[in-house]
Amino acid sequence: MKSKLILIVLVSLLLVSYNKKHEYYVSVTQIGYSEKDKSVQIISQIFIDDLEELLRKRYDETITLDPDSDSMMVDDYLQRYLSDKLNISINDKIERFNFLGKEYKEDIAYCYLEISNVPNVESIKLTNKILFDVFNQQQNIVRIKMKNKNKSFLLIMGNEECMLNFN
Repeated sequence: MKSKLILIVLVSLLLVSYNKKHEYYVSVTQIGYSEKDKSVQIISQIFIDDLEELLRKRYDETITLDPDSDSMMVDDYLQRYLSDKLNISINDKIERFNFLGKEYKEDIAYCYLEISNVPNVESIKLTNKILFDVFNQQQNIVRIKMKNKNKSFLLIMGNEECMLNFN
């Protein structure tokens, strides 16, 4: 009887801890410049469960982010959302990026973006509001690595902008 009670308690604890949401809400956006391609290349890494929750609230309650059940509609939603929440200015000019696609690795969605036809980067300014509309405690890390500079920024709600000059 005692072993059954211990087993029930252990299973209950496992279920409670399994269903518990993670405590940290963070994304990582990496930005680099390709001299060869004359393009700014961007990779945004976002927890799949957070992104799925956002897409369900904003666009479609039935969305599941799973490589086997993925659709072009998810790409469209991601492109629309990222275009709204991730704004980039290069050399004081607002630029639009192309959504190249996404892939899932473990529990993270990697979103690939690119700004083409950028002959030179003298300054870059980024506003990153990804997931701020869903999670108040969201933090967005931005890593900019170009022109022999490597700089990281931590953006939070109310302070969602960073800038780097290369002069």
